[in-house]
Amino acid sequence: MCWIHMERGIRRLQGVTTQQRTEIDQVLDDLWVYYRQLKDYQQQPTPEKMAPLQQRFDEIFERHYPHHYALNLAQKQFCLHKTELLRVLDAPFLPLHTNAAETDIREYVTRRKISGGTRNENGRQARDTFTGLKKTCRKLGISFWQYLLSRFKQDEIIPPLADVIRTRTPSPT
Repeated sequence: MCWIHMERGIRRLQGVTTQQRTEIDQVLDDLWVYYRQLKDYQQQPTPEKMAPLQQRFDEIFERHYPHHYALNLAQKQFCLHKTELLRVLDAPFLPLHTNAAETDIREYVTRRKISGGTRNENGRQARDTFTGLKKTCRKLGISFWQYLLSRFKQDEIIPPLADVIRTRTPSPT
């Protein structure tokens, strides 16, 4: 569950009255202050911080706004996904948002939408393989074109990607 995506449900609300717009702004302000508190918790997780963070979640998202049905509905979505959103309290290494994963697949989805997909399984497998290689090269700072040339020429100027990843990954202590 992603905090950024959940926040969009509130940010997209358009209050009809000044009071409704003020309530939306207040919830968004509280949400982002709380989000920063969760990020701080990730840096230095302690059992003492867990209960106050859980309590603060309830204070923010269990509020009821008598004349704002849409905001109440958005708040309810947060409460329905409380376990997933607060999973970071039990596992601080988990990201609070999924933007990195979405960035990884964005190019693939765009290409699929433009081309209408592939004609057969071999085409899909080739597309997925080359997209994965290109993304991996980009993350490692290696030119994808140079990597392909090195593979075709079999000159080993650019080592296999698995070897590059192993050399750059710190060993567990």
